Amino acid sequence: MSPTDVAPATTRRVVFPFTAIVGQEEMKLALLLNVIDPLIGGVMIMGDRGTGKSTTIRALADLLPEIDVVAGDPFNSHPSDPDLMSDEVRQQAQQQGSFPTAKKKVTMVDLPLGATEDRVCGTIDIEKALSEGVKAFEPGLLAKANRGILYVDEVNLLDDHLVDVLLDSAASGWNTVEREGISIRHPARFVLVGSGNPEEGELRPQLLDRFGMHAEIRTVKEPALRVEIVEQRTAFDQNPHPFLEKYSSQQEAWQQKLVSAQELLPSVTIDYELRVKISQVCSELDVDGLRGDIVTNRAAKAIAALEGRTEVTLDDIRRVITLCLRHRLRKDPLESIDSGYKVEKVFSRVFGLELSSEDNSTSQANGVRQGVR
Repeated sequence: MSPTDVAPATTRRVVFPFTAIVGQEEMKLALLLNVIDPLIGGVMIMGDRGTGKSTTIRALADLLPEIDVVAGDPFNSHPSDPDLMSDEVRQQAQQQGSFPTAKKKVTMVDLPLGATEDRVCGTIDIEKALSEGVKAFEPGLLAKANRGILYVDEVNLLDDHLVDVLLDSAASGWNTVEREGISIRHPARFVLVGSGNPEEGELRPQLLDRFGMHAEIRTVKEPALRVEIVEQRTAFDQNPHPFLEKYSSQQEAWQQKLVSAQELLPSVTIDYELRVKISQVCSELDVDGLRGDIVTNRAAKAIAALEGRTEVTLDDIRRVITLCLRHRLRKDPLESIDSGYKVEKVFSRVFGLELSSEDNSTSQANGVRQGVR
């Protein structure tokens, strides 16, 4: 290795740049929208093995701008937002008014399949609590993931009880640990990203519904595109730092775009007529509950903010509605038509649009392929 190949003085791991990832637009869009508005509720990514799911999620975490945290706080508490502070930090804020802050990269936590509940939620040292009268808490992965990304690969193989814990924390934004009459809670606001291969088992429908969006990815078929992906990966593996330098300006531009979108999001509005039609689509598809309506509205606003607009358009809804609803439809095991095609068909009818022949044939082909499996 030549001196120029030596990594710079940093402890950060070298990550493949997000802007260099070729294809998989559906997955990338779903992830970006959840970063802009974490209340969308996370992403479930289902697809073939070796399609870059883990690479894309790590690349996204590396792309995100640094966040302000309370220095030395294990929960990444926000210095000024009470909803993102631990109880201890909030009490200090009320008494002292301010405390030292620090900048920190957004954390991406990988949840291993064999993790125990104590490792995920954290543990209370009962002996110390009884002998010294203090709440001695050892934070878990949920504490580390607060204000970051929690990634569960092969989520369909994860123990159902742990999935319940994750989804409850993601929905409430808090993790509560109770042992022997002692109760401790801390903020756990994170973007939950799950991935899996449908051939290895399906997720329970009631759990699948708790993910805000559902992206399906397929292996790239075009030979020229496959060659481009292989060459990109080879160039990065052989000499990562020049490769990163090549994409640094694009990375910075996207980082600024995400910051601007987060700031613009509260100003984005969606016309009442469009909201009514979104709910009409959900009603005609027989989607249980109102989660589908809420997520579609949020995702449409997020995509408008991403593109620097303050008003949601019909095209914004068209681009996100399948991602938000396809996994909420009731499954008929004998039906060969793809659920994404059903969403597109009802959307086009409700909004008075024609489903393009290309979309029609592609969606039906996907449906037949899935029905054969």
